[in-house]
Amino acid sequence: MKSSAPSLTYSSPNILKKGTVVTVPLKTTLKDAVVIEKVVKPEFETAEITSVSDHAYSQEQMEIAKFICEYYFSSLGEALSLFIPFKLSSATESSSKSIEKNMLPRLSDIQKNAYDQLLKKEKALLFGVTGSGKTEIFISLMAKMLEEGKSAIFLMPEISLTPQMEKRLKVYFGERVAMWHSKLTKKKKESILEGIERGEIRIVAGARSALFVPLSNLGLIIVDEEHDDSYKAMTRPRYHARDVAVLMGSRLGAKVVLASATPSMSSYYKYDVVKLDKPYVQTEKRYKFISGDRINHTMLDAIDMHYKAGDQSLLFLPTRGNFKYLYCESCGKTHLCPFCSVGMALHRKYRHLKCHYCNYTEPIRDTCTHCGHTPLKSERMGTVEAIEVISEAVEGIQIEQFDKDSITTAKKLKEALKRFESGESQLLLGTQMLSKGHDYANITLSIIMGLDYILGLADYRARERATSLLFQIAGRSGRAKAAQIIVQTGDPEFFQTYLADYELFIKDELAFLEMAEYPPFASLARILIAHKDETKASKITLDTVTKLKAFEEVEIVGHGKAPVEKIANKFRFHILLRSKHRVPLLKALHSVDRREIEIDFDPVEFS
Repeated sequence: MKSSAPSLTYSSPNILKKGTVVTVPLKTTLKDAVVIEKVVKPEFETAEITSVSDHAYSQEQMEIAKFICEYYFSSLGEALSLFIPFKLSSATESSSKSIEKNMLPRLSDIQKNAYDQLLKKEKALLFGVTGSGKTEIFISLMAKMLEEGKSAIFLMPEISLTPQMEKRLKVYFGERVAMWHSKLTKKKKESILEGIERGEIRIVAGARSALFVPLSNLGLIIVDEEHDDSYKAMTRPRYHARDVAVLMGSRLGAKVVLASATPSMSSYYKYDVVKLDKPYVQTEKRYKFISGDRINHTMLDAIDMHYKAGDQSLLFLPTRGNFKYLYCESCGKTHLCPFCSVGMALHRKYRHLKCHYCNYTEPIRDTCTHCGHTPLKSERMGTVEAIEVISEAVEGIQIEQFDKDSITTAKKLKEALKRFESGESQLLLGTQMLSKGHDYANITLSIIMGLDYILGLADYRARERATSLLFQIAGRSGRAKAAQIIVQTGDPEFFQTYLADYELFIKDELAFLEMAEYPPFASLARILIAHKDETKASKITLDTVTKLKAFEEVEIVGHGKAPVEKIANKFRFHILLRSKHRVPLLKALHSVDRREIEIDFDPVEFS
């Protein structure tokens, strides 16, 4: 079935169930297709369905796919292509081998209390500080499902987490658990699906695609690190796996547990919260705030000291975005748009600063509007440069580069983590991937660079992203012994306020978002236009804006050239929309001509 294919009418001598996968003739070839409805025989002549397979999408899969295609503005084919159909002939028997109670993790009183609360709720947010033992609770919940003859899905934001989690789950569930992600070979996927069909595999864990495997009798969906933007697909259908998991839970009668040490504003606001306030092993964490934007002697001395003591360290650098933002070395503030409270991007080529929300521009300035310091800076360091500087300063240290440039395959990932776990390498250096739930007892130093850059991004969630990152990276160290956290920022007062309590930050941030009318108190949508002809792209943009102006409840926040103005030889424009209510926004978007535009509903990315 071609994902963007239109609905076509075929005939069959047999009555076919909705959702059945069939083969049909199309022009000169045969194509896979899905039966979506029975229609009255048309007046025109129809071709006959060539063959009927032994696979079909369930009624629930069809309904959820229909929701995805309408809410996330894709074709039904694109939405259905996310799912894997069920095999009709297989009557799956739940593997009834129960797990010995003494084999399960021993829960502390605090964990047991959280576990009991989660069992009573259909959907809830497990808000547990880093190292509070959330995984033990997940394992206990999964075991409970298996005991009841049900199956479970466990989602992680990306495959960099799967090797460590696979090890932990296999200890308890053995062959009843399978890891599922995009890097698996076709053969491996087929073998997992056979295991599911035979009822041998009852738990599927992995990145967001694991949500769509054909598990029967689903009783539980866990979304770990639910705050993570990796759950949002960046190509059509632009679904958010966390939100689709909640929808699936309600349609299938499955329990949904979202979990994070730094929950998203929307989940905290929308769902019942179950808290784990204390880490399982309480260790001392000493924070040190330093200024600047380069690797300096304070960092190098700390890395050297921890290396010589036989401990391991971690250093975080922000990813190199397409844009630089002007920031002040003295007070750490980024130069913000006066209308949007987000960082203004520096366009040296055009000699101006531009806000990518409302398109307000102004000349490049040299003086900080907060403290008057001159000059403002815009340089940032990359991972390769950082490795060179540290290798030169700390003799003998082995550095593990941990970013998307170096970790390109599942095999490379496993090898890098294995080297670090065995102590072969002593410093884990990288970007966003570092913040994703890796647990190593020997890390006693975390260095966090570039927080001011993240704080000043052109994103209404910039403060949330920076604060969450600080907590996540700090949480990777001090799991078993005291740790030092070095934070490089020119704005220590902002972060120091919340160091002891992320919930305080959430409450303050929700008050700001409500006042500024951003999600979860409003809905956002972004329209993307790309065309080889710049004039045509501009015309499509203006025509779409004109059409949208008719909808009173929808605000056009801004429109114009996209932050990255040209990709793959196509000129790019965008329109940002906001509405207090979701339905009017969906209605407005469904009214526009969607042939040459892309709609991102509930966007998380604005560049």
